[in-house]
Amino acid sequence: MNQPAQKRERQRGGERRDREDDGLIDRLVGINRVSKVVKGGRNFSFAALVVVGDGKGRVGFGTGKAREVPEAIRKATDTAKKNMVRIPLREGRTLHHDVEGRYGAGRVILRSAPAGTGVIAGGPMRAIFETMGVQDVVCKSNGSPNPHNMIKATFDALNRCASPRSVAARRGLKVSDIVSRRGDVEGKE
Repeated sequence: MNQPAQKRERQRGGERRDREDDGLIDRLVGINRVSKVVKGGRNFSFAALVVVGDGKGRVGFGTGKAREVPEAIRKATDTAKKNMVRIPLREGRTLHHDVEGRYGAGRVILRSAPAGTGVIAGGPMRAIFETMGVQDVVCKSNGSPNPHNMIKATFDALNRCASPRSVAARRGLKVSDIVSRRGDVEGKE
């Protein structure tokens, strides 16, 4: 396999891989070895956590568990593809507004950023934004550093994101009213 199609890096919790096929970008966030103690000894299996995105605002995550690593990754990737959601992006590069998300003991804060900032996020959150196609965002994770909790908290925050078009439709206003108000509020501060 050629280098651009598959990058490999070491990361805490397992190996991180990127793959592009059928227009989707897969990012392996982590692999855990799980053991079950039975009468004859221990049975080992592997649990994989994968994030999949199209680079244009659609992203999903999934988990898979199997006796072999490749099978666990395949199951997780299939689950992630089924659970993809569309997130509205401003100018195709950042979020429309700041938002917080929670899941269990994990808490994340996502902030929109000006052009040129880049993706300032750690671990699993970086995988989400890179596969989603966000170029400028600032994130902070508080609480649980568990990758599962961080990803679920990030998706909770992303599901709370709304575009000016959807807010205007919900309130029965024009998009220009919403956007101009946003400018007025920023001017008052």
